[in-house]
Amino acid sequence: MTTHRERIQTTLAGKTPDRTPIALWRHFPNEDQNPETLVKATLEFQQTYDFDLVKVTPASSFAVKDWGVEDEWQNNPEGSRAYIKHVIQKPQDWEALSVLDPTTAPHLSGQLACLRLIRQNLSPDTPLLQTIFNPLSQAKNLAGNDLLIEHLRKYPEAVHKGLETITQTTKKFIEAAIDTGIDGVFYAVQHAQSKLLTLDEYKIFGAPSDQAALKPTDGLWCNLLHLHGSEIYFSLLRLLNFQIVNWHDRETYPSLSEAQNLFKGTVCGGLRQDSLLHGDPAKVKEEAADAIQQTQNQRFILGTGCVVYYQSPAENIAAAKKSAA
Repeated sequence: MTTHRERIQTTLAGKTPDRTPIALWRHFPNEDQNPETLVKATLEFQQTYDFDLVKVTPASSFAVKDWGVEDEWQNNPEGSRAYIKHVIQKPQDWEALSVLDPTTAPHLSGQLACLRLIRQNLSPDTPLLQTIFNPLSQAKNLAGNDLLIEHLRKYPEAVHKGLETITQTTKKFIEAAIDTGIDGVFYAVQHAQSKLLTLDEYKIFGAPSDQAALKPTDGLWCNLLHLHGSEIYFSLLRLLNFQIVNWHDRETYPSLSEAQNLFKGTVCGGLRQDSLLHGDPAKVKEEAADAIQQTQNQRFILGTGCVVYYQSPAENIAAAKKSAA
C-alpha cells in the first residue's frame, strides 16, 4: 500500500498519486494549553481520520507568551484564543524585546517537547508539520494589529528592530523544531492582503523577515505556506521557497486552477470552512469533486482554506476523507 509520505511525495513531484491526498487540521482550544494534552488531541484526531499529513496546531500565543502576552479562550468558532494583554504599548517597546532561547523559554520549549512526543508516537510514514506564525503575525500578537500598523507607518525603525528580534527567535525555534524530526513547517502569513498592508509595505516589513526566518527550512521537503485572508498577494510566492501553498481559494483570488498556472508547486484547498461546519456530507463531497476536477488531481491536496472549525460535525469531516478515496 502507498504510505502517506509516498502519496505526498508523488504529488509534490507532479505525478499522479494512487488517490487524492487530503489534509485537514483544527485548533484544540482547551488541550492546546499543555504539551501533553495537545499531543493526545493531535494524535487522536489523526487516528480518527488518517490524513496524509499531520499539521500541529498550537495556540498562536505559544510563540509570544515568553515575551509576556496573555490570552484566553472566548469561544471563537475557529478555536483560536483572544489576546487580553499585549506587551507593546509605545515605539520603544519594540527595541526592548530580547531574543529568546527556544530550548529554555518555557512556552517555546514546551512546544518542542510536544513535537518530540508526536513524532515518537506518529508513524514515520506520516509527514509532520509544525505551525510557524511569521514574524509580522507575531508582532501583531505582541501589539495588537491596529497599533502594529500605526507603528510600522510612523516608527518604522523601531518596528524593524522588533522584527529583527522576533525573526532571530523564530529562526532558532525552527532550527530546534527540525531537530525533533518534523518534515516541514506550516508557515502562516496573515498580513499579505491588501486590506491590511500595501504590497510595497509587505515587501519592506514582511518579506525580508520571512526569508531570514525560513532559512533553516531549505533542507525540508514538505513546507506549506498559508496565505490568510482575502485579496492576498499571491505573487509573494516568487520570493519564498515552498512546496505547497494554501489559502481561502473558495473566497478570494486565485482559484485552484488559476493558482496552478501561477505556481509550479502543489496547491492545497477546495473546501470551505463553512461547508464543513454548517453544510452536509453531500455539500462537502460536491466541493471536493469540483476541486479535483479543477486541478485534474495533479499537484493538489484536498483541504480547507484555513483551520476546520472545531465544532464541525464528524460526518462532514469523514465525507471529506471519503471524497479523497
